[in-house]
Amino acid sequence: MQAFPLLAGSAVAEITPDRSMFLAGYPNVQRDSTGVHDSLLTSALCLQASDTRVLLISNDLIYISKESVARIRQRISESTGGHIPTANILISATHTHSGPKMLDPVATSGDSAAAKTDPKYVAFVEDRIVDAGTRAAQMLYPAEIGLAVADATGIGTNRRDPAGACDLNVPVLLIREIDQYDVLACMLVCSMHPTVLHEDSTLISGDFPAMARRQLQRELFGSDCPVLYHTGPAGNQSPRHVTRANTFAEAERLGRILSDAVKKVIPSIQFRREIAQEVRSASIKLPLRCFMSEPEAKTKLDGATARLAQLRESGAPRTQIRTAEVDFFGAQETLTLARAAASGAIASAAARVMPAEIQLVRIGPWNFIAWPGEMFVEFAQEVKRRSPDTFLISYANGELQGYLVTREAAEEGGYESSNAIFKSPDGGELLVQTTLRLLR
Repeated sequence: MQAFPLLAGSAVAEITPDRSMFLAGYPNVQRDSTGVHDSLLTSALCLQASDTRVLLISNDLIYISKESVARIRQRISESTGGHIPTANILISATHTHSGPKMLDPVATSGDSAAAKTDPKYVAFVEDRIVDAGTRAAQMLYPAEIGLAVADATGIGTNRRDPAGACDLNVPVLLIREIDQYDVLACMLVCSMHPTVLHEDSTLISGDFPAMARRQLQRELFGSDCPVLYHTGPAGNQSPRHVTRANTFAEAERLGRILSDAVKKVIPSIQFRREIAQEVRSASIKLPLRCFMSEPEAKTKLDGATARLAQLRESGAPRTQIRTAEVDFFGAQETLTLARAAASGAIASAAARVMPAEIQLVRIGPWNFIAWPGEMFVEFAQEVKRRSPDTFLISYANGELQGYLVTREAAEEGGYESSNAIFKSPDGGELLVQTTLRLLR
């Protein structure tokens, strides 16, 4: 592909609610916000080379629905006079568990403590994303771009097995204006659940990614510089085994590990002023999994309940108890899904999220792949093994009503495989195969 001079623009908008709202991410708890620890943001970056414009937007949300993405894309494309095709817009969620809901997953429909999604907040968020995306596209400056990969060791591990599969390589894309060398934006992709804060925290927050962003802005880029944070495939990645407590101080500490890793590699970045850009996409239909009958699901829930009680009574380690807790949550969701399959609600939920979109945004020599939903890191590692300079973004352009897991995890039947409506490992393997075809 031919390279052309780069133009770039960026913008930020707040998506913090102005009232108390239910905080999504943990089951069985009436968790209404009591204040704001740090603002939730939507951060946008527009890149143009020749006639090709791409727009990347990250959002401090747990999920963003396929319907919201379609509306936002259409509005941004129209507001920019069609200069940004809808297919060239990538919209992701950081997956913070300390912000409001944007949709109602079928797996949590049996949770009586969970409030329903507020359509007024969804509309507010969509308006703010459109605003940030449009402003980023309207103010383009001659720019240069470069990338380095940071090592974020210390922010977490595989959550089921601390010695298991993990990817702590963090691509750091830096864009700066040519004239003054002011940084226009920094973009990160980090494959780790932002779940330092647990269900006992009732303050709105972006968790440790927001802490890392604030540290970078305060110490390096300036408070007005957008830092786009995308979460890579992290379905089995968690801070669980490295945190000392589930506090804001710990979120700050993990944020510091990440921000220091970013700062360390920035001096090594080599910038280029001409790039080639390309966007490709593919749609796939994932197969539904087989669901337990209601009696089978009740038996599973009884087993998970008994195991959790036994671990608590024996004084087992905190991390072991937490794993059993989430397996108990998964068993509850297995029962909910068994009932939903019998009622037809599963088919309805699948229709809302299918087909799944795979998006390739090629920026110079670097490939950014956007996957919807929540999948295990092994799927991303397979793509990266076969395609160097490729980075995977998840929770992007929609969601999948649960996880895509490895064969071993599906056979084990833990939390992640329980909280899923699509078949594993088939769904993840189909994502990988289709992605590799796009890259070729």
